[in-house]
Formats: sequence, C-alpha cells, structure tokens
Amino acid sequence: MSDFLPLDGPPFLPIRPGAEVAPVLATPVRLLRQAVLEGVFPGASVAIGCRGEISFIQAGRQTYEENSPPVSADTIYDCASLTKVVATTALAMLLFDTSVLGLDDSIARYLPAFLDQEISESEADARRRVSVRHLLAHSSGLPAYEKFFLRGRQREHVLAEALALPLEAAPGTRTLYSDVGFILLGELLERAASCDSHVDGVLTRCPREIFSPLGMSDTFFNPPRELLPRIAPTEQDNAFRHRLVHGEVHDENAWVMGGVAGHAGLFSTAPDLANFCQMMLQEGMWKGSQIIKAETIREFTRSQSGSPAGPSANVAPRGVSRGLGWDKPSAPSSSGKYFSPAAYGHLGFTGTSIWIDPAKQLFVVLLTNRVHPTRDNEAIRAFRPIFHDAVVEALDLTS
Repeated sequence: MSDFLPLDGPPFLPIRPGAEVAPVLATPVRLLRQAVLEGVFPGASVAIGCRGEISFIQAGRQTYEENSPPVSADTIYDCASLTKVVATTALAMLLFDTSVLGLDDSIARYLPAFLDQEISESEADARRRVSVRHLLAHSSGLPAYEKFFLRGRQREHVLAEALALPLEAAPGTRTLYSDVGFILLGELLERAASCDSHVDGVLTRCPREIFSPLGMSDTFFNPPRELLPRIAPTEQDNAFRHRLVHGEVHDENAWVMGGVAGHAGLFSTAPDLANFCQMMLQEGMWKGSQIIKAETIREFTRSQSGSPAGPSANVAPRGVSRGLGWDKPSAPSSSGKYFSPAAYGHLGFTGTSIWIDPAKQLFVVLLTNRVHPTRDNEAIRAFRPIFHDAVVEALDLTS
C-alpha cells in the first residue's frame, strides 16, 4: 500500500453544505483508490465523522466491469453482520429502555422451545442459565455457525434447528462469535416487541423508531427492486442460488429466512450509517430527541469481560473484550492501533465495518462488496487496520 495513486479531485466531501474541503484525508483517499486497483474490492463508500463534521469518500465502481456504475454516496450495500448492531442490538436497546426486555432474563422466558428438547438435566440446567446478555455478548455457549440453508427453506425450519443445537460450552465460560445466537436473538426480540406493541419487531420497529427519526431513508431489509441500479452486487453464487446475488441478502441463512434475520439482511448507505453513528456518539441524542437512553448506550458499549458479582456475573471470561452486540478493540484489531479502549464497532462479511470512538469523537464507516465476485478474496483483512490507522493519523488523533 506504499505506492499511492495521484490524487484527483477533492479528497474530502463534507456533508455540511459550505464546509471547506479537508485535504488532510488525502492519504486515506489514496489508500482506497489503491485498494481498488489491487482488487481488494471493486469499490468503496466511506463516511468519516470527527467532532461533528461528517464527510464522505468514494472510490471505484459497483463491480470490476468498466461499464459498471461508479460508487457514489447513495450506493447501497449489503451490510451483512452490521445488521447485528444497527438493527438487532439497536432494537434490544430500545426494548431495554422501555423495560420490555431484561438483559439478565433467561432466553427460555421468550423462547420456551429452547428447553423443550430431549436433553440431559445438566444440559437443561445450562440452557436455563443462558440469558439475553449472553446472546448479546456472544458467550451463550451456542455454536458459531450452522448451514441451516442446506436443509431448511423457511424461517421456521431455521429457528427450529437453531433452538435444538446443543451448547458447546457453559454460558459465560467462552466467548465465540455466534451467528446462531443472533438468529435466536432476532426471534426473541420479535416476540418481546410483539408482546409490547403488537407489531413485528426488527422489521417494523427499527424503521419506525430508529431509521426514520434518524433520516435513514435508504436503510431497509429486502430493498425494493426499483433500487437495484443503486445496489452493489455481492457474490456470483455458483454453489447454492446459482446466480449473481444482487439486491437480495448475501447470507444464505438469512435468505431462507425471508431476508429478515437477527444476524444479517440489512442494506444501507454510508450517509445513513453516518447518522446512526453520530447518534451513538451523542449518546442517543439526535436533533433534540433522545432516541436511545445515554445510560443504555454506555451499558451496551462497555466491555462485558469479568463482570462483577451479581445477576450479570460470568457474562464473558476475563481478558475477552466485547460489549453487548458490539465488538471492542483488542490487538490485533480491524480498527487499527489507535482507537481507544472506549471504542466499539463491528464487521460485516460482505466487506463492511463501523468503528466508533467516543473518546476521540470519531467514527469511520467503510462499505465495500469485497465478496464480489467471490468470497475467497480476503485482502480486506489487511486493508482495514491500515485504512483506520491512516484516518486517525490524518486527523491527528493518535494520542
């Protein structure tokens, strides 16, 4: 990444009309353009927010084809696992705010079928102790991933199999990033939200209570077909769907669940996600309205490792740094070496990421479709920390 491209055009496009261009971000721009040339991803849409100034960078095209549309600020990306924080965790925060959801409640309270299995008494006892907090902290003991889509073709099939999977560890004794846990969490929140408001949870409540108030008009599950020209394609799927995945969720389990799941399915743009990140930096406040309580955001974004004695004890082993839903920086981190211990973020399999640092009043949204045309391209792993370091260095926030 040391051979930079010549810089053409303004490097830093401010969201605030009339704001001056900030050439300090020339190096991150060059890195993005070099990454496109090197095939790290076909294109990228970036939002960088620092102390209230929010700006955008774009590079490349929707695909590697010469006639492919260039990436713009309104290019829509499959967010993949950013769904876990922007939709699922956000809904959990809303329900916790209104006392509909208890973080230390047993998940069997909401999903009784979790205990309705042919299991030993010791397994049943362990399953009774799995809490909502464990699901959010990825310390439930559930497996990381399962190819439910190979056997099921409906949401109910996936949920039934997920509920029946045996625990691989006692709750709180091991941290293992788990799609399975968030599939169950999504269903749990749907049921909790429905009891509260008599509407579907993630699908209805997030757009109404989070996306709409934040002006996130290009954030949705199952985007309408008329928006297809603005949506960056993901993978050429020759193994399962046997077509180019374009405008439909890339994740196979989410696809058989109808495109709406706790772990994947959300589509969005850099400007929309910038609004969400700025709301998080402002501890839930947006244009005079408290979207999420400040104390709730602090609870969800603090490290859950080595929790004190009490109902939330043994949430995660000591030395493992995760929040509730959110990841925390731990070396080596995709956020690079400069984000503070107060920071939190998340990655998406398709090539997306969010990192937010309240100590530096900084966020970085990186949206790409690195899985196009194949998921075998993993060059983004090396690119992410280099890019985040370049942003922090450019903004003189290293200390």
